[in-house]
Amino acid sequence: MSADSTITPPAQAGADAAGAAPGSRHLGVALFVIAAAQLMMVLDNTITNIALPSIQTDLGVSDAKLAWIVNSYALAFGGLLLLGGKAGDLLGRLRMFQVGILVFTVASLLGGLAPNEGLLLGGRVLQGIGAAIAAPSALALITTTFPVGRSRNTAMGVYAAMGGVGATVGMLLGGMLTDTLSWRWVFFINIPIGLAVLAGTKSLVEAERHLGRLDVPGAITGTGGLLALVYAITRGGEHGWANGLTLTSFMVSAVLLCVFLVLQSRVSDPMMPLRMFKDRNRSGSYATMLLIGASMFATFYFLTLYMQLVLGYSAIKTGFAYLPFSIGMSAAAGVSSKLVTHFPPRLIAALGLTTGAAGMFWFATLETDSSYAAHLAPAMFVTAMGLGAAFVPLTVTSVSGVDRLDTGVASALLNTAQQIGGALGLAVLSTISTSAADNKLPAAASRLYRGLAAEDSGLVSKASEALTHGYTMAFVGAGAMFVVGAVVTALAVNAGRQRHPEGAAPAHVG
Repeated sequence: MSADSTITPPAQAGADAAGAAPGSRHLGVALFVIAAAQLMMVLDNTITNIALPSIQTDLGVSDAKLAWIVNSYALAFGGLLLLGGKAGDLLGRLRMFQVGILVFTVASLLGGLAPNEGLLLGGRVLQGIGAAIAAPSALALITTTFPVGRSRNTAMGVYAAMGGVGATVGMLLGGMLTDTLSWRWVFFINIPIGLAVLAGTKSLVEAERHLGRLDVPGAITGTGGLLALVYAITRGGEHGWANGLTLTSFMVSAVLLCVFLVLQSRVSDPMMPLRMFKDRNRSGSYATMLLIGASMFATFYFLTLYMQLVLGYSAIKTGFAYLPFSIGMSAAAGVSSKLVTHFPPRLIAALGLTTGAAGMFWFATLETDSSYAAHLAPAMFVTAMGLGAAFVPLTVTSVSGVDRLDTGVASALLNTAQQIGGALGLAVLSTISTSAADNKLPAAASRLYRGLAAEDSGLVSKASEALTHGYTMAFVGAGAMFVVGAVVTALAVNAGRQRHPEGAAPAHVG
């Protein structure tokens, strides 16, 4: 496929379905249900970030295990997303949507009530499972509930917008809830939303079921292999790379992931059809989105810790501090959605990733007393502009030329790559950050808390310097990932300008 060719992405699967939803079905209620569910699942990637320092203090979570509060959700969500989509195909989209929202709501209650780290992580895993079951069905239910035309286009637009604003809403809401109530409310807030969504599902129209079978062995080996890999990376940074359990975890991961690939090549209904990777545009898009997820999750994680632990921001101030990120992301996404009709996607995405890398390297120059207006805010804006510019062309190329029946799988794979990339990237970069900080001052975060409690300004200063050094090293790694992503995009993606980019299903942002 030549670089200057013009491609028209396929219509969304089911877009021409009758979707005979008469006016009496209260389309407004249906739109609220889909939008609220999408927002709830997407913002849960970031809402917990703001509460991390409070959770760490209250439950006594170690620095090395803190990242698991974010990663446990991302791994379960990303690792089971494709299986959740297949379950919806076979067992009914509406039924699985309801099951997923119910599981997510119950898990939120358990997370909010958790008296210790272990039960909190269990609640986060269960949240991820619920999101993986519900999220794939949401888009399909739009095509069966809303008739073709203006109402369906509006619903699609709202669905995409919820994915785009979820990250920032999570930051703002997390800050307000943590400061005014407690960190537990970042979980409790999902309960009334989840119950309202469940009550409103009567307004949705069931999608057609398909024949086939669930790829449970694929889900077990694939998710298990990723879990073992993330654990090995995390443990290696904490206990050494020659540690027996670290090496064992790497070996278990390698075996499980190899078995997963073999299964996917042999079973009749694979969870991850390997044929999807034969096209260089899709493979390049998935690989780049994996790297974007790895960098973006880490950005929210380390910036939040830096602002609260080093600069002393409150949770709510931290949430509002992310506004430049939201503005930059929205502005760039809007511009890039128009540019893809005039320029090849790889040009826009590579330029966006290079811009994002510049923002990351700017973060890498942070010091213990860096100014928000002169340093943090502009670096956030630049990074967000780069991310927003890259998302649209990568989403488009991930579904370009896909068979109509595979469009949903192609979109789900892009979201899976982002979630799994986030978990792996955070594991790698938190290991780098913790190791760099420990080289300057072992257990820097714990010592910072002790210094603040004892009003020991000397210890606070040393701990802040060590933590800042660790965070900046992580930002260097994140910037390098963006650079690699730009190179992959430039070399692998050769699709031409797009006539109708709106035909692509949106990827989750954050």
